[in-house]
Amino acid sequence: MSIDWKKTLIVACDMVVATYLLLAVTAFNKPDAKDSRCNEVKIDIEQNIYDGFMTADEIKQALNKEHLYPLKQPLTDISPRKIEETLQKSPFVEKAEVYKTQSGNVCIQIKQRIPVVRVMADNGENYYLDTHGSMMPESRYVTDLIIATGAINHKYAKNTLTRVASHILYDPFWRNQIVQMNVLEDGSIEIVPRVGDHIAYLGAPVDIDKKLDRLRKFYIYGLNQVGWNKYNYISVEFNNQIICKKNKKKK
Repeated sequence: MSIDWKKTLIVACDMVVATYLLLAVTAFNKPDAKDSRCNEVKIDIEQNIYDGFMTADEIKQALNKEHLYPLKQPLTDISPRKIEETLQKSPFVEKAEVYKTQSGNVCIQIKQRIPVVRVMADNGENYYLDTHGSMMPESRYVTDLIIATGAINHKYAKNTLTRVASHILYDPFWRNQIVQMNVLEDGSIEIVPRVGDHIAYLGAPVDIDKKLDRLRKFYIYGLNQVGWNKYNYISVEFNNQIICKKNKKKK
């Protein structure tokens, strides 16, 4: 069997030309990666029950300070890891994730640390606690958080106060009703409500859910009937009983 070399050569030439044209068109339509620049920075800050302490403008300022803000920068020069490491130095950031897209965007996703209580202790310390019991520095932002006062040291704040404050924070009723907790020298807790001229004593910080449930029922079925200012002291320290002291100012 003889080979038609002429026909074979023509087919081979056609394939070479087709391949060349395909590569040429692809190269023409795709810009050089070295020349690609970031055309948009998308900053997404995860929202929580309370507004956090960071804004998109502050993130931009923090990155500009370190010469890491990626807008208009060559994509090849942008390091997502360096941006993440810089942002996670902030005491208000729990986690930062940064990535580049093929369309030339740089996406920054921020998970903030969630403050659950503001501590203003008798020893003069002033700070926030997050959901993990870690301290956050005092901020210029004013958030509608419960304030904890009294005999609070770091161990009590981390192991006890965070747990109690988190329970209150994630209960809509108590989140709106309690404005202050006060820790006594023995570690027991009393709370100051938003409505009513009284102090509610919880006692030792155990069975908080049960104690608050009893207090809630007393509010609904008791104070709603006799008036919210009838008592100046309400104790739910002990199981199956509520101890009240009348408000002497109440006529």
